[in-house]
Amino acid sequence: AAYNMIVEAEKSGHLKEGSTIIEPTSGNTGIGLAMNAAAKGYRAILVMPDTMSLERINLLKAYGAEVVLTEGDKKMPGAIDKAHELVREIPNSYMPMQFENDANPDAHRKTTALEIKTALDSVNESLTAFVAASGTGGTITGTGEELKRFYPEASIHVVEPAGSPVLSGGKPGPHKLVGTSPGFIPPILNENVYDEILKIEDEDAYRVTRELARKEGILVGPSSGAACFAAMEVAKTLTPDDVVVAIACDTGERYLSTDLFQFDKEQ
Repeated sequence: AAYNMIVEAEKSGHLKEGSTIIEPTSGNTGIGLAMNAAAKGYRAILVMPDTMSLERINLLKAYGAEVVLTEGDKKMPGAIDKAHELVREIPNSYMPMQFENDANPDAHRKTTALEIKTALDSVNESLTAFVAASGTGGTITGTGEELKRFYPEASIHVVEPAGSPVLSGGKPGPHKLVGTSPGFIPPILNENVYDEILKIEDEDAYRVTRELARKEGILVGPSSGAACFAAMEVAKTLTPDDVVVAIACDTGERYLSTDLFQFDKEQ
């Protein structure tokens, strides 16, 4: 998604030699923007709440990005406001606006959905249900739309934290599923693409995240644990021959300093 947004910005002339990319982020898109900015020679400034993990902050810096931290209690809206302020102050700067940019879900229409179909085709399977967490809404929108086209009978399930059930009509609140529920409904989110909203408790997401590492050898982050927990709940309503696909969107290596992986107490 980050690469696609940069390419489209270059095509439209919003990004050119000497440009600065400025973006509010709490998740993978910011890391992707930092990677691509480094490869293409752009300056990158990423704005994020100060509640983000040390690994995430250092990873952005490792790619050469500048990191601006905002007050954690202001969540993503605070980071968005600060990013707009920086765009006004810095000449030749561009904000991809991942929450509004259709190049975000379009990347998933062109890649993620096709990857899933190709994998299922390789084992002669069809799709029964698709599960993904929502942050910007890009993954669930782009992938969900294409999967509905490939598999009209498949159900689409979106995951959000029980502590911040904005998609369900609730109020934003504190939660530990980093990268999900920015506290508002993103403009690019297609609310008609999903058939069900699954509200997942932090504790269930954490438990499954740890189990994936210890029992399956798969180290992922908490939003991935939430998606996998939700997928197992969906699977309980289906038959053994049905196929459920869940998106695990990032690595647990970005959370080793957080309370997700604390080895000094029994878990």
